[in-house]
Amino acid sequence: MSQRDRSEPWLPAGHFCVLGSVRCIERVAGRPEIPPVPVVTHEIVKSVMVRDVVQQLPGGNQVKRFRAGVLIAALSVSILAVGCGRSGSESSESGSGESATAKANANCTKEALQATEVGVTADTISVEVMADTGSPLAPGLFQGNVDAMNAYAKWINANGGVGCRQLKVEAWDSKLDATESKNGIINACKNDLAMVGGNSLFNPDVSVIGNCADKAGQPVGLPVFAALANDVNEQCAANVWVMQAVAEPCNGTNTGVRDLKAFVGATKYYQTVQPNLKGVFLVPGDLPTTIQSATYQIEGQKQAGVNWIDALKVSGRSEQSAFNTYVQALKNGGGNYAYMGSNDVAMTKLRKEATAQGLTGVDVWACSLACYTENFKTGGSAVDGTYVWMQFIPFEEASSNKAVKAYVDAVGGKPDSFGAQAWQSAMAFTQAVNEIVAEKGPNAITRPNLLAKMKTLSFDADGWIGKARTGQKVFSDCMAIMQINGGKFERVFPKEAGTLDCKPENVVTVKIDPAAAAANVK
Repeated sequence: MSQRDRSEPWLPAGHFCVLGSVRCIERVAGRPEIPPVPVVTHEIVKSVMVRDVVQQLPGGNQVKRFRAGVLIAALSVSILAVGCGRSGSESSESGSGESATAKANANCTKEALQATEVGVTADTISVEVMADTGSPLAPGLFQGNVDAMNAYAKWINANGGVGCRQLKVEAWDSKLDATESKNGIINACKNDLAMVGGNSLFNPDVSVIGNCADKAGQPVGLPVFAALANDVNEQCAANVWVMQAVAEPCNGTNTGVRDLKAFVGATKYYQTVQPNLKGVFLVPGDLPTTIQSATYQIEGQKQAGVNWIDALKVSGRSEQSAFNTYVQALKNGGGNYAYMGSNDVAMTKLRKEATAQGLTGVDVWACSLACYTENFKTGGSAVDGTYVWMQFIPFEEASSNKAVKAYVDAVGGKPDSFGAQAWQSAMAFTQAVNEIVAEKGPNAITRPNLLAKMKTLSFDADGWIGKARTGQKVFSDCMAIMQINGGKFERVFPKEAGTLDCKPENVVTVKIDPAAAAANVK
């Protein structure tokens, strides 16, 4: 059976779909092909009969995307989620007005598909997801990334594929280890078109990302669509596109005192709960890169008005009893604020130890999306009231956004915050590949073309991350804040479901030498 004639189980009898295509062809034995009948997709609907509506909410800060549709009577259609994220504005679509996805799909049958690049055959595109999953310091730390990428491959392959082909995913465990991280890059260089959806915290040697050879033997580099890049070397590597915020200026000066970005939008919200925040910042202390990345967050919150009692390292090895040190620091300093820079496991231990020690007076217990997990929900009443902030529409509001719903459904209703960013990275990769196919044809999928495309990609994860971002290194000013109570995360800001608070003042610039500042963290 040819690539062109492969049937799919979700199609009615007698219908066939080209993989990656939104156009289905009905065949009748002994007759020529009937002209293609369009299958309605979110891209076609948007460009033909639906307009995106952007609602500016009171105060000018909240953005909500919704769709006003037209009911077409007497027409039976299938609605497919195709493998290309919609960019955030009409102007970012293809010049002709036809979506990149529709153009890519139309190009799938114009020429015989070929093996065009390392990791690209006539039938498949292979990518690697590298994540820290097997370290004893934090077992299963980024398993959500691997689960998300496997789920994405299954979902996208059932909904058209990528670049006229099926997506294959291989996983590499970087184990919070620099050597394993480099080995994972080498493996991807040899076997895969790109690395997609990864989280590897300790990744200082990214030389192979810069000089990896393509199928022709040229050292063009390896495309990386990372969910998170914590190491400055990976953040600023020329061939790396990063989903999570990039704090570094990446202007060639990645050492010494420099300007870095810090997110303080959540801090400003906490100041509406307690105007005079005074507290302790718990720094993830097992890796030099995580200590350094905490320093500009600490400085940013200080600039926003937080009075720090102390910044203290916390280890993934620590038992609950070790958290008494942090509880006593809050008690002795009269703290009303505790910010967890580590993860859900550490925050659960801190909250439980605080309860055991009878600590009162803390008005704000706060954490990043590292605490926005299914595991944190099992912490019981001890973790109630903890705030978490994120830069995407929460899982609980999947009904408000099709991309969120696709992810939540694909992982069996057990989403993970880091997994969400892996899924978003996969959406960006898919969009980039499909735009290449739309512009240059299905046999133009090469590392050089993908590297060029990632530099100009306009991407908003179908509205999941708020406004569109353009380029590789972006620091979003959007956020939502949730609070856990009774084992459930509940939205506290902004109030309206399906919205994000997006404004420039959510981000500040701090001048700091992270390495020097890290040396002062106890």
